[in-house]
Amino acid sequence: MTDLWVQRTGTRRYTGQSSRGAEVLIGSEDVDGVFTPGELLKIALAACTGMSSDRPLSRRLGDDYDATVRVSGAADRENEVYPVLSETLEVDLSELDPEAAQRLLVVVERAVDKVCTVGRTIKAGAQVDLTIETD
Repeated sequence: MTDLWVQRTGTRRYTGQSSRGAEVLIGSEDVDGVFTPGELLKIALAACTGMSSDRPLSRRLGDDYDATVRVSGAADRENEVYPVLSETLEVDLSELDPEAAQRLLVVVERAVDKVCTVGRTIKAGAQVDLTIETD
């Protein structure tokens, strides 16, 4: 399993890291060049949708198809939650006849519903256990 952690690098600035060598810069909205934690949540959802739809789309459209998944959702700051996250998968199906395109969309939606772990976790809710270690 990949180890994940964030390291504080400044006031409200962190670097997210993985044991596979990946890094992402995290901070508050007033810091340029970083993602906020909420933005990373949304990106994780969009990436999961894209990756979950990749196999059925590439089987039908070929490995070089273009797709963009856009995600948005305003925070409810009083409760500190995102009550609604909206995704839009943009993909060109103009080469398919309308019936084939509709069948493909059904398969894509089923794939996302079945294997997008991030989306499934958000919908189901997750228990979060926090341990604080001190020296």
